Amino acid sequence: MSLPSILAVFAHPDDESLSAGGVLARHAASGARTGVVTATWAEGSSRAGELADALRILGAGKPRMLGYADARVPESAPGADRFCDAPLDEAVGRLVAQIRAFRPDIVVTHDAYGATGHPDHVHTHRVTVLAVDAAGWGRQFPETGDPWRPSALHLATFPDSAARTLGDVLLPGRELYSVPDEWITAAVDVGPWAEQKLAAVMAHRSEVERGALPGRLASMARGDRERAVSTEWYVRYGSGPRSGPFAELTV
Repeated sequence: MSLPSILAVFAHPDDESLSAGGVLARHAASGARTGVVTATWAEGSSRAGELADALRILGAGKPRMLGYADARVPESAPGADRFCDAPLDEAVGRLVAQIRAFRPDIVVTHDAYGATGHPDHVHTHRVTVLAVDAAGWGRQFPETGDPWRPSALHLATFPDSAARTLGDVLLPGRELYSVPDEWITAAVDVGPWAEQKLAAVMAHRSEVERGALPGRLASMARGDRERAVSTEWYVRYGSGPRSGPFAELTV
């Protein structure tokens, strides 16, 4: 039976594979529609090509890019505003257009910490929260299409217990931001899709080569890296703490 359709919204090429690659692959394998919106880097850039390869591996269609520049890499979108500096209504409107065109059951994005506190991650969270709400109001951004209200917004995150275990493995010398375990509303076992997820991560070749997180994973023994990516955690936006985690994202 097909799972709910998902539109993932993340800051940079590779965030989608690292944060939600298993869920995207899982839903695509069930026959569900899956898509990814990327806030930064321009069409035609080197990382856009890598993103296209990763999405093909995950079954998530073609890149959907908002076209802003990475806060720390101005050449990622020559002549464009940095995402963090762009007019808020403009950024929200661009994302509303993507939500109304795709019409997803579920939207997933960064949590309010963005895992590492990267300003693009944090801003993507803010813009997505506003856009998911605005997409359902017909007189908000009417030029972007008919209104559409996703049934749920889920935030990709790490529980404190996992951060203690994975922090030094994934981000040695850096802090992995996390939330109390009781906040987690979905702990998804994506082990059956771990190999597919890792292949998508490795498709971001420039990040592997420069030693970013994809490169860190590439340097690990196969079994270790599969264990490191085999669970994805989410907090359902607008919900209070739950008594225990659910097995999958719900609408």
